[in-house]
Amino acid sequence: MTGAAATAPATPPGPRAKKDRTHYLYLAVIVAVALGIAVGLEAPDFAEELKPLGTGFVNLIKMMISPIIFCTIVLGIGSVRKAAKVGAVGGIALGYFLVMSLVALAIGLVVGNILDPGTGLSVTDAVKETGQAQIDAGAKDTTAFLLGVIPTTLVSAFTEGEVLQTLLVALLCGFALQAMGRAGRPVLRGVEHIQRLVFRVLAMIMWAAPIGAFGAIAAVTGSAGVEALKSLAVLMLGFYVTCFLFVFLVLGALLRLVAGVNVFALLKYLGREFLLILSTSSSESALPRLIAKMEHLGVAKPVVGITVPTGYSFNLDGTMIYMTMASLFISDAMGTPMSLGEQIPLLLFLLVASKGAAGVSGAGLATLAGGLQSHKPALVDGVGLIVGIDRFMSEARALTNFAGNAVATVLIGTWTKEIDHDRVAAVLAGRAPFDEKTLLDDEHDEHDEHDGDGAGTDPDAPDQGGGKELAKA
Repeated sequence: MTGAAATAPATPPGPRAKKDRTHYLYLAVIVAVALGIAVGLEAPDFAEELKPLGTGFVNLIKMMISPIIFCTIVLGIGSVRKAAKVGAVGGIALGYFLVMSLVALAIGLVVGNILDPGTGLSVTDAVKETGQAQIDAGAKDTTAFLLGVIPTTLVSAFTEGEVLQTLLVALLCGFALQAMGRAGRPVLRGVEHIQRLVFRVLAMIMWAAPIGAFGAIAAVTGSAGVEALKSLAVLMLGFYVTCFLFVFLVLGALLRLVAGVNVFALLKYLGREFLLILSTSSSESALPRLIAKMEHLGVAKPVVGITVPTGYSFNLDGTMIYMTMASLFISDAMGTPMSLGEQIPLLLFLLVASKGAAGVSGAGLATLAGGLQSHKPALVDGVGLIVGIDRFMSEARALTNFAGNAVATVLIGTWTKEIDHDRVAAVLAGRAPFDEKTLLDDEHDEHDEHDGDGAGTDPDAPDQGGGKELAKA
């Protein structure tokens, strides 16, 4: 009893120390963002030269996305016996993504027509040249997008960093291991160990976040400056308010009605990821952590593994709102306001076009230019009007897209009954803190494994895939 009592108090200090260290890390990120803004305003030329710091950090994060997606999906699908279960999750996810994209377009359409922010602006020759320059970086057409999902080789998806290619390879491997049954279990064990290694590497990379945040914010502030923001403040503020209303009213109400979860509690749980996105202007920088945190929250691995990576390409609520408001802004600024009959076909076209540029750096602006060139070429010259503030709007796009995918994961987990609501309540209440050092619940995993071995139920493990993964979460 004395030995047990002595060992019990010895374990808590470890997690507390880990929590304290990561707490200081994200305080450092906040300080770095403030310093970056100050440097950008005081020494804009020097600040622009700091851009590689932010780019390098985002590239480090992107380096980890493919292996994390692969491990998560293979482990999730490989542990589920019925393939129909995975197919149901994918079907529900795609249906939900389409509906929410249309809702986001509709909200942007209403707000854009009410604000009418582009009236009275003039388009200079320099602005026209800037707008035309964006066409070369435009989105791929639908056929190229679909063919691009297929990687050149089985491993090229990992080397090229294409999320959808990695998703396809992971799905194929997951279903193959599922069909192999017992013979595939050693491979699943190996993938599980690789996943732990990858998440540990990611946790190490996160310590470079303050440097990356400083460089990214300094470069953005230095390149745009204060003057570029003044003339376009109405569009920016209108866009921010629209995204805010969409997240807290539309997504918040849906989350409460379907899953019984408070959106403020969920977003607070993901607060560090939002800070990371805000400092890097990239939602991809938080993708690996979103996967880890959704599993920790209590959503089954198959749901997380399919919903999150797919949502990053197909559930772009913030981008949809941006496309709508930017199109209306440009048409008004060009002196050729569009009627409702012209607006709807253009926006539906942009809805499809945006899928082809998902994950591309500066995808919002490039897709807008490419879509306008294909559907309404006369408006392309006006794209140059929003180049100066696009990076600031990209932060709101990324934050909204991220929030939409987090909410979608909880909703789809609820609809497919692959979520542990007791676990969700415990995590959001702070009773089950997230392990910032490993990004995985190693101790919980080991406990589950011993329980399974002791019960002698290992041969039936695939039947319990969802339940076991929920326990691991």
